[in-house]
Amino acid sequence: MNKNHSFVGSNVALITPMFDDGSVDYESLNNLIEFHIDAGTSSIVSVGTTGESATVGVKEHLKILDHTIKYAARRIPIIAGTGANSTSEAIELTQEAKNFGADACLLVTPYYNKPTQEGLFQHFKLIAESVSIDQILYNVPGRTAVDMSVDTTSRLSEISNIIGIKDATGDLSVIKQLVEKCPEDFLLLTGDDATAIDFILLGGHGGISVTANVTPNELQKAYLAAISGNAELANQLNEALSGLHKNLFIESNPIPVKWALHKMGMCDRGIRLPLLELSKQCRVVLENDLKELGLIWKL
Repeated sequence: MNKNHSFVGSNVALITPMFDDGSVDYESLNNLIEFHIDAGTSSIVSVGTTGESATVGVKEHLKILDHTIKYAARRIPIIAGTGANSTSEAIELTQEAKNFGADACLLVTPYYNKPTQEGLFQHFKLIAESVSIDQILYNVPGRTAVDMSVDTTSRLSEISNIIGIKDATGDLSVIKQLVEKCPEDFLLLTGDDATAIDFILLGGHGGISVTANVTPNELQKAYLAAISGNAELANQLNEALSGLHKNLFIESNPIPVKWALHKMGMCDRGIRLPLLELSKQCRVVLENDLKELGLIWKL
């Protein structure tokens, strides 16, 4: 893998900022894009899990993608979240993202309907054949109730425009197998912040991160240290972020990260049902992490 590839390093799984009534706050979205450009984030993933893809309708999903791509204006690569549990819908979203000018698409394994491994293969194969844009697979069995095997990933890695995978299993034995079974230029990204440095040191190329919403520059430094093989520095930099890695998942993502960014003054606190604002007892825990990092004032 070329270490200068656009998606090597820290890619942010960006929130979709909302007002209290749940409507999208496009001005705050613009400010967040600027925040990540300034911080040196490798790319922005728009309308993925953290961007509340599950609670925006198709038209709104596409509007957010189009806005993000247009506003970024090639100053930072945009990976569009276009996965769905309907193959035809995933193709539609992916085609629209390509039309908008996305740099790549992130496609989660179909959730709820629990396809077989062959079903997963045929799903991703058809999307790749239908839309000529770079595509990144996304395996997150804790949310989807289906776990794509390393063998299925290896088969899919042979398709030219399937360029990588976001592995959010948190199982470090998986990265070892992916390194062994996938082509050298196949992008291996983690989706598990807590194990990200170990993932990279075992041969991964970076991550798609929730923590990067809050501390993008610090996380990028840790990832790049790991990519360069400097384990001591990577672990040292990452240690300061360990509280965030844990407590940004104290309740279901993106509940905590949206609260954190609200406390940092970067967006309103809107979130859509069935998700609710972070509970009061969890706010205390997360706010302590933010204070320790100097991201909000200590009282």
